[in-house]
Amino acid sequence: MESDLPIIIRPSRDDDVEPMLAIYRRHIRHGIEAGVEDTGTPQPDDLKDRRKNLRSRKLPHLVATRGGEVVGYAYVVLFRKRPAYRFTVKHSIYVHHHHLGRGIGRLLMQALIDACAAAGFRQMIGYIDAENGASLALHERFGFARVGLLPGVAYRHGKWSDSVMVQRSLGPGATQPIG
Repeated sequence: MESDLPIIIRPSRDDDVEPMLAIYRRHIRHGIEAGVEDTGTPQPDDLKDRRKNLRSRKLPHLVATRGGEVVGYAYVVLFRKRPAYRFTVKHSIYVHHHHLGRGIGRLLMQALIDACAAAGFRQMIGYIDAENGASLALHERFGFARVGLLPGVAYRHGKWSDSVMVQRSLGPGATQPIG
């Protein structure tokens, strides 16, 4: 039975690109009404290049698999490109819509936090749709605080939506200077 199979979190590979894109496309298309052009969706080569770039910068790009199937993925990017922000990352987590509510997001979040702390990052930032109660609750369970509200920044299904900015310290956070 599928639910008996363990969820394995591991670094993503090139052969994970197509399943990751399928998950991403579903999330993006689900968020907007039909007929709106989606020109920002990455293509397979774009995602392969992004993965290569993140790996070269020691930024985690992870997948969750169950029975060999990619059921979710997560990654971080630098929060800002300027050197002063080099210890802060922004994260994204996507779970396949048929696997929501099964602990996959929780496992990906823990793995991201652990990898980012081990890499020396001090702060982790996220942006969450204000109506996504499950994601907001997950972040709260992992010690993220709501630090900002961006009203009306997305337009989906005929209405404006807010985004919540969340933040969590990693390791010593902002309590100690860097070496």
